[in-house]
Amino acid sequence: MADITLIGVPLDCGKARQGCLMGPDAYRVAGLQPALEALGHSVTDMGNLDPGPDLPTGGPAHLVQPGAVAAWTKRLAEVGRGIEGMPVFMGGDHALALGSVAGMAQRAQDADRPFFLLWLDAHSDYHTPLTTESGNLHGTPVAYVTGQPGFDGFPEVTAPVSHGNVCMIGLRSVDPGERDRLAATDAVLHDMRRIDETGMAAPLRAFLDLVAAAENPMLHVSLDVDFLDPSIAPAVGTTVPGGATFREAHLVMELLSESGLVTSLDLVELNPALDERGRTARLMVDLTASLMGKRIFDRPTRGYGYAWRGGIA
Repeated sequence: MADITLIGVPLDCGKARQGCLMGPDAYRVAGLQPALEALGHSVTDMGNLDPGPDLPTGGPAHLVQPGAVAAWTKRLAEVGRGIEGMPVFMGGDHALALGSVAGMAQRAQDADRPFFLLWLDAHSDYHTPLTTESGNLHGTPVAYVTGQPGFDGFPEVTAPVSHGNVCMIGLRSVDPGERDRLAATDAVLHDMRRIDETGMAAPLRAFLDLVAAAENPMLHVSLDVDFLDPSIAPAVGTTVPGGATFREAHLVMELLSESGLVTSLDLVELNPALDERGRTARLMVDLTASLMGKRIFDRPTRGYGYAWRGGIA
């Protein structure tokens, strides 16, 4: 059983469209803590973090709240690095991964352990402040944590993640510039076309074999709501059709659980204002429970409109 720390990250500054500020509390209402405790885990909720004042940054003028994102990055890296047990970062938009992944990578370096990143997302998030046309910094975490240039005023990345230790699954909306830059690296990339051809299990198992071959590895999973198909997870501002189905997503979580390799987790881009009676939040909670040991055959049959701890389904 794991010692899990829930970390609320009401970060809503990585993009122009608002709503992810309410994400951490939506996970609480959806019953994340009791779902994990029911599996026998010890769970502590440290509440919602405060990033403190904005940091002075440079970069193009069109960037959306870079000082706030930099402040969150510094705070999350510090908190994540010091957490004992397994941290679960409840977001909040995907800009939180600048700090969560940087902190986990530094924690791994402190312990002299190899670090790996599994990116479950429709987007590669490999822009930098110098390449993003939208100015939305939730599209930059992977570039930041792998040590790409252009993040003036952001905390220094002292434990950059090796591209060869990064695996992205679920890609289906990648800008041409990102695609070209990623193609020049040895990051492992699986778009949904490849998933259609091979299924979810084969590419994920191949990556987990790579992780398991390392000595005492640490694996961080960053799960974006838009990894899922919007038909089952509508509560995200960046919907892209053709995402993972309910069964595919649970398969991913169960394979991760069986591997025993996951040491930290992001739950990001949940926008409760776009949800339908909380069903996306509940699905994300259910997927987290699968990651932490719940199995698909453990799920009860329910009728439409069943009463549930977080409301009415």
